[in-house]
Amino acid sequence: MHQLVNAWSRSCIPKAEVTDHYYKARALVSCSITLDRNTDNYEFCQSLAPHIRSNFLHGLELKLKSKYYDDEYARFAFVFNRTGSWDEEEQLLHVALHQRKIKLGLDHIDTLSNMGNLASTYRNQGRWDEAEKLQMDVINAFKTKLGSDHPDTLSSISNLALTYRKQGRWDEAQNLGMDVMNAKKTKLGSDHPDTLVSMSNLALTYRSQGRWDEAEKLGMDVMNAFKTKFGSDHPDTLTSMSNLATTYRSQGRWDEAEKLGMDVMNAFKTKLGSDHPSTLTSMSNLALIYMNQGRWDTAGKLQLDMMNARKMKLGSDHPDTLISMSNLASTYRNQGRWDEAERLQMDVMNARKTKLGSDHPSTLTSMANLGFTYRDQGRWDEAEKLQMDVMNARKIKLGSDHPDTLSSMSNLASTYWNQGRWDEAEKLQMDVTNAFKTKVGESDHPDTLTSMANLASTYSNQGRWDEAEKLQLDVMNARKMKLGSDHPDTLTSMANLASTYSNQGRWDEAERLQIDVMNARKMKIGSGHPDTLTSMANLASTYGNQGRWDEAEKLQVDVMNFASKAKYNNPDILTNICSLEATSGGKEGKLDEAEKLELEVINSKKVKPESGHLDATLTCIIDQPSNQVLQTVQQDHNQPENMVN
Repeated sequence: MHQLVNAWSRSCIPKAEVTDHYYKARALVSCSITLDRNTDNYEFCQSLAPHIRSNFLHGLELKLKSKYYDDEYARFAFVFNRTGSWDEEEQLLHVALHQRKIKLGLDHIDTLSNMGNLASTYRNQGRWDEAEKLQMDVINAFKTKLGSDHPDTLSSISNLALTYRKQGRWDEAQNLGMDVMNAKKTKLGSDHPDTLVSMSNLALTYRSQGRWDEAEKLGMDVMNAFKTKFGSDHPDTLTSMSNLATTYRSQGRWDEAEKLGMDVMNAFKTKLGSDHPSTLTSMSNLALIYMNQGRWDTAGKLQLDMMNARKMKLGSDHPDTLISMSNLASTYRNQGRWDEAERLQMDVMNARKTKLGSDHPSTLTSMANLGFTYRDQGRWDEAEKLQMDVMNARKIKLGSDHPDTLSSMSNLASTYWNQGRWDEAEKLQMDVTNAFKTKVGESDHPDTLTSMANLASTYSNQGRWDEAEKLQLDVMNARKMKLGSDHPDTLTSMANLASTYSNQGRWDEAERLQIDVMNARKMKIGSGHPDTLTSMANLASTYGNQGRWDEAEKLQVDVMNFASKAKYNNPDILTNICSLEATSGGKEGKLDEAEKLELEVINSKKVKPESGHLDATLTCIIDQPSNQVLQTVQQDHNQPENMVN
């Protein structure tokens, strides 16, 4: 009926009256919008956006010379920002900026605010160089107009730091973040909300730099200050708790991260409701912790609930909905449910191409994730083609030394590695390692250490064990110093070194390391975690090589029982079961058991090729873009923005 009335009015009402009704309808729609970013108005904006589009389209059909009303354009741009329709937001902001420059002047506060909002839109579109240029103009104008320590000037500097972080320019982001934080402490006081936001932003930069202890200290200070200032259940307090939980997750302190994440989620549910965007983001963060713990069923259930809630709340093609779909696909991939993972990743990739464009950073991330699924399925050619496309696009879009570009190079190297093309893998990994060392200016950055570990794995496969051992020792010692002896990454490097010792026939040294890894993992993440089971299987393999069949069999039976109890269908766990076949087969009278297990593994693994016991860390881009951490970033909109990565 609504469409019928609409069509009748367009065809039967005289044009002069239609024109009048057109502007009245536009004004009516505009008046229904409240420019409040602290209100949960996502569903309303989602339902209003088609009416705004229809109104503008009708104006074109009538060939009207569109009149400009500043408040209308600001409100319509707000709606498109809420719906993640950044191209449409950009068009409106361009018109508004042009009009404000004419009517108010280049240095008017409202003109500069509009420029800041347009720069933020560029950033959302992945157009970071354009965002940077506009933000520099805004900063300089604010400094001239208001002074270097004015809150608006400091906010604009903070926004530029965020862009630098997106560009992987962490040192510059850190310097700006320090300047903003110190200026706000002097100007506003140490416990002012804006000061606390600047501290939170600096902590995020520290996290990007792998400086987790410093990030933790700042995050703890921010959380305690917000609790004192606003109370334990205030949204800003909960946001700071979520940020701290993310730092704990980076440190491998998953139990602490889980407890904090659970508190945040429950508090948001009570305070804002189960379908509020902040609640859904806290669910996403908690699911990521469950993934780290290897609790994929629990993670998948939470992610499925969140994905469906976002589809209802924000729409199927909203950027945040696509993030939740991508994260769920990652869980499916870890569970060995590759067909389901592939379908979801295809949907995400295609939606992002339509919504954001083929070269948007988020689109490229979805392509990289799909490439990983192809690789897990043994579809090497398809994986290689996608990864090559991603690498080349990132080189053009982001530059050759951007962290995301280096990750894509590492991903391609891992595909070469799986294909046995070790010379090509080595060359890429060497380039990545050297680039990271140059980029971050230090050899102990987590990304540098990961690239070194990957290169060592290639050396190991080439039989260059002395070179592999040297690199792995360097990585292990650096991680012990940087992350601590029981950090998951440290334990992985110890397991990799033990694997090299095994290849050299140095069984006693391999055994000692593997026992340390196994015991540490049991203490840190539990006996049933997939990584713990892998370490048990590795130790069993060493026992088998030493002819200690009974000890090997006992361990492998434990692995199989844990995996069966947890209903793991993960490829690495299946490989561990396959090792039990090898252990059983080496012992006289066990050939029937070996054959039975081998058939079980073949039927379970289907497409996935056997990967062996190497406990290597290969750089993988998991989709954790802008909504994965609730991080308060002060913008010209004067609202906290949820940001990560």
